[in-house]
Amino acid sequence: MSQITIKDIASKLEISISTVSRALNNHPDIHDNTKKNVSDLANKLGYRPNILAKNLQSKQSNQIGVIVPEIRHDFFANVISGIEDVAYHKGYTVIVSQSNEDVKREEINLNSMYLNRVAGILVSISQTTTKSDHFKRLIDNGVKMVFFDRDIENLDVYKVIIDDFESSYNAVKYLIEKGYKKIVHLAGPPNLSICTKRKLGYEKAMTDYNLSSEIMVIEGGMHEMDGIAGAEKLLESGNLPEAIFAVNDPVAIGAFKRLKEDNIKIPGQVGIIGFSNNPITEIVDPPLTTVEQPAYEMGKSAAELLINQIEGKEINLVTKILKLETKLIVRKST
Repeated sequence: MSQITIKDIASKLEISISTVSRALNNHPDIHDNTKKNVSDLANKLGYRPNILAKNLQSKQSNQIGVIVPEIRHDFFANVISGIEDVAYHKGYTVIVSQSNEDVKREEINLNSMYLNRVAGILVSISQTTTKSDHFKRLIDNGVKMVFFDRDIENLDVYKVIIDDFESSYNAVKYLIEKGYKKIVHLAGPPNLSICTKRKLGYEKAMTDYNLSSEIMVIEGGMHEMDGIAGAEKLLESGNLPEAIFAVNDPVAIGAFKRLKEDNIKIPGQVGIIGFSNNPITEIVDPPLTTVEQPAYEMGKSAAELLINQIEGKEINLVTKILKLETKLIVRKST
């Protein structure tokens, strides 16, 4: 069935197309009865406005684009919830796409949103993103953009992040003060600034407590399978650490599962700490110690910053970087 247009509505009501258009847009020159007749018939026929055509005509849009690495990740799902809540109350709709940790897919999503004339774009980059060219091109063309969680440091745009260095430092400091000395870091991709900062926080804490000789970093990705692979390396070496600090919760859970397969007692033989506070960290046995990121608040703050830019409102920040607080959630895995 073909899409219903305002021409169809005009034909059935025997009025002009311009009258239908103005009635749908609540024009003051159109009589209330006419507006009601047009609205009722539009609803009956299932009429939906062509958003792209409307955006092209008005050069404005009430749609916000969001690009995340993975929608299935609890952290990003909560960020999206925060974005949508703010957008809804401000009169905007949200288009969400995922890069699937693939920079090529990220670029396709970005260009698609640009061609569809979204009002602005919120982005958390993929783990394979190493350059900023595809973002810079759109920013230079006037596209409003805000990065959250995973950002690109050389772009002069608003960003909503946490202090990954300090959060990691405090997590490792906690482990050391609990008596753990031989601590391994299962790190993420070095091209992601959040991973680099978490690794540096780990190394600084170890150095400050005179444990630099115990520093050991195993680089990998951001998924559960990367935690499994990291734990496998440790098991094969026959030289288990006293504790593992993982770059995020999926990696921590992967390591957790692999160690449990070999009947390694947690925390009796190896303590584990993650990063994000995903729901699964509460239900594994023993529950996982982790760093809580304010995902929902991050989404809200990023959406507010973007909409304020779109609407030309003043933003009261000293710098373009908004840092949110994290919290160490101590559970039985340590």
